[in-house]
Amino acid sequence: MKKFELLAASALAMTAAMPAAAQTGATTSAQNTAPTIGPGQEATSAQSIDPNAASADTGIQDIVVTAQRQSQRLQDVPIAVSAFSADNIEKQQIVNPIALQQSLPSITFTKTGFTTSSFTIRGIGDLCVGVTCDQATAIHVNDMPLATTRLFESEFFDLERVEVLRGPQGTLFGRNATSGVVNFITAKPDLSGVHAAGEFEYGNYDSKRAKAMFNLPITDTLGIRVAGTYLKRDGYTFNTYDNSRIDDRDLYAIRGTLSWEPSSDTRIDLMGYYFREKDNRSRIQKQLCHRDPTGVLGCLPDTKSYETTNGLSTLAAVLTSTEFFNVNNPALGRFALQSLYGADPYAGVVNPADVRTVRLDYRPTYFADEEQYMVKVFHDFGPVNLNITGGYTRNSVDSTVDYNLAVEAPLANNAGLANLNALGRAGSPFAFLNGVRQTLIPNGPAGGVCQSASDPNNVGVYGGNAIGCFPQSLDFDRSRIQNRQFSAEAHIDSKFDGMFNFLLGGIYLDSLSKNNDYFVNAFGLDYASGILGAASSAAIPGVGGNAFLSTPFYRNDSPRFRLKSYGIFGETYFEFSKRAKLTLGLRYNHDDKFVQARNLTLNVLTPYGAQGIQNGFNYAQVDFDPTTPGIQDYARRNVSFGRLTGRAVFDYKIDDNKLLYASYSRGYKSGGINPPVAASFSVPTTFTPEQVDAFEIGSKNTFLNGALRLNVTGFYYKYKGLQLSRIVARTAVNDNVDANIYGLEAEAIVAPIPRFVVNMNASYLHTEITGNKALINPRLPSGGRTDTVIIKDITNASNCVVIPNAGGAAVSNGFVTAVNRGIGLQGPTSISGTGTTGAFGICSVLQAQAAATQTPVTVTDGVPVGLNGNTLPQAPTYKWSVGAQYTMDFGSGWSLVPRADLNYTGNFSASVFNMNIDRVPGYEVVNAQVQLNAPDDRFYLRAFVQNLTNNNAITGQAVADQSSGLYTNIFTIEPRRYGAAVGFKF
Repeated sequence: MKKFELLAASALAMTAAMPAAAQTGATTSAQNTAPTIGPGQEATSAQSIDPNAASADTGIQDIVVTAQRQSQRLQDVPIAVSAFSADNIEKQQIVNPIALQQSLPSITFTKTGFTTSSFTIRGIGDLCVGVTCDQATAIHVNDMPLATTRLFESEFFDLERVEVLRGPQGTLFGRNATSGVVNFITAKPDLSGVHAAGEFEYGNYDSKRAKAMFNLPITDTLGIRVAGTYLKRDGYTFNTYDNSRIDDRDLYAIRGTLSWEPSSDTRIDLMGYYFREKDNRSRIQKQLCHRDPTGVLGCLPDTKSYETTNGLSTLAAVLTSTEFFNVNNPALGRFALQSLYGADPYAGVVNPADVRTVRLDYRPTYFADEEQYMVKVFHDFGPVNLNITGGYTRNSVDSTVDYNLAVEAPLANNAGLANLNALGRAGSPFAFLNGVRQTLIPNGPAGGVCQSASDPNNVGVYGGNAIGCFPQSLDFDRSRIQNRQFSAEAHIDSKFDGMFNFLLGGIYLDSLSKNNDYFVNAFGLDYASGILGAASSAAIPGVGGNAFLSTPFYRNDSPRFRLKSYGIFGETYFEFSKRAKLTLGLRYNHDDKFVQARNLTLNVLTPYGAQGIQNGFNYAQVDFDPTTPGIQDYARRNVSFGRLTGRAVFDYKIDDNKLLYASYSRGYKSGGINPPVAASFSVPTTFTPEQVDAFEIGSKNTFLNGALRLNVTGFYYKYKGLQLSRIVARTAVNDNVDANIYGLEAEAIVAPIPRFVVNMNASYLHTEITGNKALINPRLPSGGRTDTVIIKDITNASNCVVIPNAGGAAVSNGFVTAVNRGIGLQGPTSISGTGTTGAFGICSVLQAQAAATQTPVTVTDGVPVGLNGNTLPQAPTYKWSVGAQYTMDFGSGWSLVPRADLNYTGNFSASVFNMNIDRVPGYEVVNAQVQLNAPDDRFYLRAFVQNLTNNNAITGQAVADQSSGLYTNIFTIEPRRYGAAVGFKF
């Protein structure tokens, strides 16, 4: 039988990561002894292909990677791959993905809205937002792809390594990806003996972090390994409203692995994992806004300031305004909560001028959990190896957060509520409002206003599902999703003695997402639902006004999304000589997608006490899919995509220490389905697949008798159909654009003496949108034209634009003034910073009047602006990092290892529109630590500081919907953390 090859051996590409192997041999005896590797057993980062390959004069050793599904010396791999061993993760304080990306060239990571995140490689990331979007960066655990995961929310623990492959992938990994792959390799049982490790860390913010591992060989062929982590800390953000802290963490995770090695040719690994978090973590760090005094936009599109959107721009305000009530029924105007030409309901709201300080009245909640079950089977047949990976995952997340990060004024003295309390009673002409009064202000306005919960039954406070009664409106949102996944992958790898070898594999993945919902709640929506519903049902026999318009909140409802995907992939290898090799790979991928979705807000007239909107009076007449003929209760759509892709690589070894390579690869990511929105908005029902032609050249070099390693990579991408997201009609929709990308990456490790090691990397990245693509900028729907009028539609709080076909601004302003006068609205007024005017209005009325009067104007949802030449989001032009450590050996085997790291990420744009408000400044992060190691590393003490300068840098940002006031949500790095840890190993 053949000896098992090194599968999934630990790696370090030449990145900012300081390799564990790059330590003096005196640090650990394992570095001076050739390891024994059994079937499927993972090597540590200190283990080299040849124990004699490391130079005795340097601190750098040869290490093994499996980026191409076979064990290879790092410097022999013709691919841009970065990896971090367990030792690297510890020494560089890489505890989560935010810290991980800081030490990688051409890579950024940021949290995003709706409990998601984006890992961007070379300008390509998860810029597509929606349940039907595929990942641009494929996430794997032990080579198993995860369609959705909470992995980026957990803490790293007991990992063998983390590998990051830059560039399109598909002919090696089971799930195709356009930007790259992040593969988390967990530590497996070691059958050679009993081992254990543990660490406890205490830091500021009362942070308590613990990690532990226990490894037990049950027999000579069977072993088990159990590991876990726990984190509990106070919040990073201070809330001045109740002097509390939010954004805390309380989580734990546990992983168990059982390995069976019946022979030297066979190994079977079974892995189970569970993660759980329940705390007050906030999805949003801060909201910034330069307030628009008119309320037409809410926030001005020029700069980000510590202000709050104009409350008159929000959906809750326009639907409860005097003007909107009068349009529906003039008798209702007296019950309005405000006039659109009166005081801002957010007047007096305080937005503290500090990223880590907020003032909010709704405390965030966060719950997430995940299960993973996996089996890996390896068998060596001699000429070929067989690898099988299969598994099941389940995860869910359910979170709420203060939607506007603001504390609004109390409603005790509101004139509209006072009129409702006085007139909405039996015997009054407005007796039909009695049910609304009793439900929303049972104790009068002074007793507080009652609000709906984010109710999946869609009935809220009118069906008995309320969060309570409060002096002011609590505006909050809720995001949730549940997912389960089955996947199975197999591949065979040949190891013939001749010049030809191959890899052939296939994968099947079935992913089902359920209850993918996004809710926005506000008292104004409850109030509009009740007042308008009561007026609509007052004449219905037996109802007498006891009906409401459901939902009494906003809900984007996607109860089901199914992805079925399969791929067939393979590579052939032609080794012409010991120095020249050609790799050719192909992949066919097929995806079937089905989604069921709808948007709900005040759609269905529903009786009080109903258990759901299906009991509504007009449910059968409400069309939830305006793009399909007939009446639809949901938008149901199926799409299928298939594509053949591949790659070609030629690599040549000048000598054993110098490798040149050139490659071409085609990446592919399937398209998807946009949520249903009204036909009046310029939104395609689907978005097309992405395709990238990637060209890359690279050189991997070792100099100075092994004391210096320098790797350089250059790349050029021709992108077609890059998927980008924007917010339209309170939901995320996606478009496609073309782009060209090129860049240069350099990575180095130098050890002038064995005990002193310095690692460095730097990248230059240029991204440019090409073609004639033009999109509407939600922040500035006028597209910069000064002759338009921006309209805030009082029926849905979205914006439209009146454009003159002739006659300039005088025509558009005069037309809006005349139409508005007829429905009790005022004419246009100047909007600062836009060069144009704006007004409250009704877009459909303006459109109808333009057609009826043949006025030379066009009414549309916006003026598209050309994107040609703009840069892509999350793509910093410059990025670099440098780290250094020195090992000081003392008597009796003790050592002291100080280390420092400096990482810099250059400025970038957070949006394809590249406005000044989209610009995110560059930032630096400084980490440092010192560790005292006992003989044979039996125990250690460590003191550390992360983000030494307490930088509050922004990692990403997103603009809110027009009906929310166009404020900017920002996401930041973690604040300065410091503390001490004690640990042991045996």
